Amino acid sequence: MSQTVVMETKGKTKVKIVDVDEKKINGITTRTTNDDEFNSKNARIANLWQTFDSNVSVDYKNGNRVYGVYYNYESDANGEFSVLAGTDQNDSSTGKLENINIISGKYLVFEAKGEMPQVVIDTWGKVWEYFSSSKAEYQRAYTTDFEYYKNENEIEVCIAIK
Repeated sequence: MSQTVVMETKGKTKVKIVDVDEKKINGITTRTTNDDEFNSKNARIANLWQTFDSNVSVDYKNGNRVYGVYYNYESDANGEFSVLAGTDQNDSSTGKLENINIISGKYLVFEAKGEMPQVVIDTWGKVWEYFSSSKAEYQRAYTTDFEYYKNENEIEVCIAIK
């Protein structure tokens, strides 16, 4: 069951609270920081996605989807964290992949539609804007956060909250 959260957002981003059940995701990982990601020489996430797209075949016709999972936070948005580019698909055709679990709990979900990858960048901008505001009603838990790619132009960025 989800509860809609009323908040001011720019553009076509919708925000709601949902209870998420634990979910196993299989994929490829890297470790990084936000500072590294803002410096193209040190950024790792774009290469992670290129490697995933080149090496993992996702069975979209049978309902499998792609996720970007952020986990193993050192501290907060300023520390190191791990990122997994993955799928909920569970079969051997995806090769040797690592697996992690999205932790069950309450998540603040930012939904948006648009052209990839710009819609992802813009939606994360909304996340940063919300949580950096002194008026933010919710606080990040820094357990697992994830991107859920509904289709080729729709995304949900799900942030674990306390």
